[in-house]
Amino acid sequence: MTSIRWRTACAVSAALLLAAGCGGGGGEGEAPPEPGGGAPTGAPAEGDGTLKLGYVLPQTGQLAFLGPPQIQAARYAVSQINEAGGVLGQQVPELVAGDEADQAAVAQQSADRVLAAGVDAIIGAAASGRSLDIIDRITGARVVQCSGSNTAPTFTDYDDGGFYFRTAPSDALQGPVLAETIIADGYANVAIVARADDYGVGLAEATATALEEAGATVALNESYDPNAQNFDALVQQVQGAQPDAVVVIAFEEGTQILQGLIEAGLGPDAVGVYGADGLRSEELPSLVAPNDPSVLAGMKGTAPASAANEQFLTGLREFAPDLVETQFAPQVYDCVNIIALAAEVAGSDAPTAFAGEIVGVTRDGTKCTSYAECQPLIADGQDIDYDGVSGPLDFVPAGEPGTASIEVYGFNEQGQLQTLDTVQTQLTG
Repeated sequence: MTSIRWRTACAVSAALLLAAGCGGGGGEGEAPPEPGGGAPTGAPAEGDGTLKLGYVLPQTGQLAFLGPPQIQAARYAVSQINEAGGVLGQQVPELVAGDEADQAAVAQQSADRVLAAGVDAIIGAAASGRSLDIIDRITGARVVQCSGSNTAPTFTDYDDGGFYFRTAPSDALQGPVLAETIIADGYANVAIVARADDYGVGLAEATATALEEAGATVALNESYDPNAQNFDALVQQVQGAQPDAVVVIAFEEGTQILQGLIEAGLGPDAVGVYGADGLRSEELPSLVAPNDPSVLAGMKGTAPASAANEQFLTGLREFAPDLVETQFAPQVYDCVNIIALAAEVAGSDAPTAFAGEIVGVTRDGTKCTSYAECQPLIADGQDIDYDGVSGPLDFVPAGEPGTASIEVYGFNEQGQLQTLDTVQTQLTG
């Protein structure tokens, strides 16, 4: 059983928190959305009465291990919504599938195909970079997009016309928790290496800022090309910085970086080694050292977590018994639920009508924790506050959590992934 601590992240300005991102959708004949988010002008288009959902999630590529938990979580949410009577009295159809892979072209083709199927909302993409490849296609079509795993700060004030949402917290929330974990472990001279994309650079900056504010020295903050053939030069830079702790913000390529650090005498047995959500995998130790799973013993990291998800995970595994990873499953489950609940509030499946209700269903109303519990409250005319399986959500106007649960994980001598702590964190102006 893990402890739960609270902390406040002051890493995001009030201007960012007030950036609009929760406006309604649009349809044929409507004026374009206001730049920078906010409610679009024009009357909502008529829906057809059936809420249709699709996804663009990784079925292949570097993040393929994150595909099954997110896809199955979305399907699980739909199954429970349908058991509760569906949305607007209609069953939600089977999800329209799309692969984000790890290439912009594939993600874009998938988004086009899913949009062509006439969906009202798309779940995904998993990677922040892939979402940036498709966000203009989706929100430009006035279709809602909700990601359960995009953490790059870029999205907070992205010009999405009010159609993009995320249930994963911004790295402005995760970075300070990662820094606090490093400081609490007694390290003061930290090297950070991060993939050169919005996710990597954003989390690296949030972590570095929090480290320096706590009095630590950031000896190195270096971004790298994740498609490089090898990372020898990067490891040499870390060696030259002579850190007492190293942070690796990576996806699959982090395996090679960790192997290089260990060979250079910078493994967890010598210095503090930390990762983030991109390296939170049950398989990481066996990928780094197939014959010695203890090689990462002592490595820690942070990732968006669930506040209390045992019941949810039990149900999900009963629904999808073959699941290994469950990372970001709670956040995707919540994406589907808040879209469905917003459609109920709006009384329409048209994105133009329900996009503007999504923020409201997560805050300032009668608390409820499932679609089956929340929908009757809406039918009775009550405002609801959906507290999800990933946490309380409490969306800020930009369409993202203002409150989040961040897991501190670690690997033991047997190479097992363990949850060490859960930190509740929130944004302030």
